[in-house]
Amino acid sequence: MRLPTRTARMRLTLLYAGLFLLLGTVLLAVVFLLVSRSGAIQASAVAPQPHVVQRLNTPFGALSFSPPAQNIVVAQHNADLARLLTISWVVLAVTTAGAAVLGWFAAGRVLRPLRAITSTAQTISAGNLHQRLALKGPDDEFKRLGDTLDDLLGRLEGSFEAQRRFVANASHELRTPLTLERTLLQVALADPNASERTLRAVCEELLASQADQERLLEALLTLASSERGLESRQLVDLPELAEAAIRQLGAKIDARRLVLEVDLEPATASGDPALIGRLIANLVDNAIDHNLDGGSVEVGTESYGEAAILNVSNAGPSIAANDVDRLFDPFQRLAGARYAHDGHHGLGLSIVRAIAVAHDAELTAEPRPGGGLSVAVRFPRGD
Repeated sequence: MRLPTRTARMRLTLLYAGLFLLLGTVLLAVVFLLVSRSGAIQASAVAPQPHVVQRLNTPFGALSFSPPAQNIVVAQHNADLARLLTISWVVLAVTTAGAAVLGWFAAGRVLRPLRAITSTAQTISAGNLHQRLALKGPDDEFKRLGDTLDDLLGRLEGSFEAQRRFVANASHELRTPLTLERTLLQVALADPNASERTLRAVCEELLASQADQERLLEALLTLASSERGLESRQLVDLPELAEAAIRQLGAKIDARRLVLEVDLEPATASGDPALIGRLIANLVDNAIDHNLDGGSVEVGTESYGEAAILNVSNAGPSIAANDVDRLFDPFQRLAGARYAHDGHHGLGLSIVRAIAVAHDAELTAEPRPGGGLSVAVRFPRGD
C-alpha cells in the first residue's frame, strides 16, 4: 500500500504542532515541578504532633488519636497535583490539535505563492515561453524566486527564438545551392545539343556550388563547437596569430588595394589557439570584404591590466549604431554590404561572438565616424 505523499504543507503543519507540543510539555513540566516543590515546603511547615480526641459518644469516653496534619496536607497536595496534571495534559492535547489546524491554514497561506508558481510553470512550454509568472506581493523569498524564474523564461525565450531563426536560415542557405545544382543538371540533361564545353561549364558551376556548401557547413560546425565552450586552455600569442591571419589574407588585401596598418604589441591570452586564430581571421576577413576599394584595415594587439586586447577596424559604408548588434546574429547581412551569393553566409561575426563568449572575453563593436566598423576583443591574460 502506497503511503500518501508528505507535502511541504503537511511537513510544516507537523513541524508547527510538534514544536508547540514540545514547548507545552516543557512548560507543563516546569509548572509541575514548581507546584510540587511549593506543596512539599508547605507540608514540612506543619507540626507533625498527633492530636488527642475524646469521643464523648463512646463508652467510658474512650480516647483516640487523629492522624498527623502533615499527612493530611501531603495527601491533599498529591491529589491536587494528579488532578492538575490530568487537566494540563488534556488542555495540552486540545491546544496542540488547535495549533495543528492553525498551522495547516498558515502553511497553506505561506505556500500559496509557491503553488501559483508551480501551476503557472506547468502550463509553460516551448510554444508559450512569452508567459510570465508576474508574482505580486511583498519583496520576500517567493517574490524573488518568481522574478528569477521570469528572467530565466526570458532568456529561454530568446534562446528558442534564436534557435528557430538559426534553423530556418540554415535550411534556406542549404536549400538554395541544392536548388541551383538541380536546375543546372536539369538544364544540361534537357539540352539535346549539349557539348563537352557546356557540360564542363555545368560541372565547374556544380563544383563552385559544392565548395560554397562546404564553407557553409564548416562555418556551422565551427559555430556549434564554439558554443559548446572550451575543454582546455593554454597560452595564446595574439600577435603571432594576427600575423598568420594577415599573411593568409594578404592576396585579398592587395586585390582590394587596401592600406594595412599593423600595430602588434606583446599580448598573451588564455584559451584555444585554433578558435582564437579563427576569430582573428574572421575579423580581418570581414574588415576586408566590407571595405571600400583603397580603404584601410587596422589590426592591433596590446596588453592592459588583466586583459589581452585585439583591435580590428576598417573603413567602409556607414553603419547605424542600432544595427551593430544585429551584425553578430547568424545569417545577418547589412543591406548593400552583403549579397546572397558572394561567398558569405552571414556567419563570420556570429562565430566571432561565439568564440569570445567561450573564452569569457568582452566583445565590443561600434561604428566609426567616417564609416566602417571598429571591433575590440578583451581576452583574459594568460601570463
